[in-house]
Amino acid sequence: MANDYVLTCCSTCDLGDERLAERGIRKAYFHVIIGNDDFYDNIGVSITQEQMYKRILSGEEGHSSQVSTAQYLELFEPILAEGKDILHLTLASGISGTINSAQVAKATLAEKYPDRKMYIVDSASATGGFGVLMEILADMRDEGKSIDELYEWVEANKLRQNLWFFVSDLTFLIRGGRVSKTSGTLGNLLNICPVMRLNPDSVIEVMEKVRGKKKVARRIVDIMAERAENGTDYDGYCIINHSSPEEAEITRAMIEETFPKLKGKVIVRLLGGTIGLHTGPGAVVLSYMGKERDPSTTS
Repeated sequence: MANDYVLTCCSTCDLGDERLAERGIRKAYFHVIIGNDDFYDNIGVSITQEQMYKRILSGEEGHSSQVSTAQYLELFEPILAEGKDILHLTLASGISGTINSAQVAKATLAEKYPDRKMYIVDSASATGGFGVLMEILADMRDEGKSIDELYEWVEANKLRQNLWFFVSDLTFLIRGGRVSKTSGTLGNLLNICPVMRLNPDSVIEVMEKVRGKKKVARRIVDIMAERAENGTDYDGYCIINHSSPEEAEITRAMIEETFPKLKGKVIVRLLGGTIGLHTGPGAVVLSYMGKERDPSTTS
């Protein structure tokens, strides 16, 4: 029965507190640290994107902190005490080690609640891709499927979650070492936008370089037409997370014109702080279900 278990996740699914509450999904927060200030990773509530980027660009250090074992214990134990089981998805292990903290919490609580099921799943994704999986799992729960059915589905299908993105301002990619200073500076001058993805190991790869914001938006929409389940007849969830409203809107309009059968409209949300600290401003992340991720193109 659906009410015998609870779906939980990390805040890095970037669905936002309100949407997660609507879907009956409980979460544990990553933290965003700017200078000496520690914020929950709920952009737009604790701190805005504009404030975060302004402070970092002015010289303050910014980094994120993963969910600790203590936080997972605080999330999980009340659910188990209610007599319910747990299916928890974490941020991709290729990005964060938070799954290890979740596993420690599970092992600790298993002694106290030996009759309860606790599934800890590496989402193999982040931000909207992670969010797409949570939306689908919530739908399956609401259809009356069991926790075992959800666990089997997500383990079998999580690599069909496609996450592609572009960044039009390369400043943060230069700082993070993903783009060399010389290439990044030249790229900014020439308006070159890298097209990136999460590979099967949940590692970010640069796949192409496109010149111009509209052209790069068109390119990731064309990639979606190639990779989405049933091509342009795709009728599942599509989520855009961004740190650039203008470019997100351009991409959204192209998607809704190209994919008329989407499950509702494109869900457009801000990019969370944890991922946004790495991409910086000018990022548009596109997530949907489709072909299983191709093997890495890098050695």
